[in-house]
Amino acid sequence: MYWHQIDGEWHVYTLSGLQKVDKNAVLSHINFYEANAYAEWKGMRLPTEFEWEVAAQKLDWGKRWEWTSSAYLPYPNFVKENGAVGEYNGKFMSNKMVLRGASVATSQNHSRKTYRNFFHPSERWQFTGIRLVK
Repeated sequence: MYWHQIDGEWHVYTLSGLQKVDKNAVLSHINFYEANAYAEWKGMRLPTEFEWEVAAQKLDWGKRWEWTSSAYLPYPNFVKENGAVGEYNGKFMSNKMVLRGASVATSQNHSRKTYRNFFHPSERWQFTGIRLVK
């Protein structure tokens, strides 16, 4: 969607406008379907959110939210709170996939290894990317 071939060279739209693609840059701003298709094309897969959390102890993370292969579902023994908090959590646990990590635009109180972010799989949100697993 953001890549265009101009005179035989690939360009991408960035916050600074149209730029030549940096082949060494980290993939970013992709949706879950694109992330999953790329992983399959490479003969790999996206990690589960639990694999990501264990591996995060040794990873350089925090530059972009990373798609996982996990659906956003409640943890075992999750109990829905009464009131607005319960309504908020309950209604969002449907048709979404989990992202882990953080991005350069994430507030400090949401930047931790255990934070579960979630979006619809077709959406491209700020600074979403991937980490592949063999």
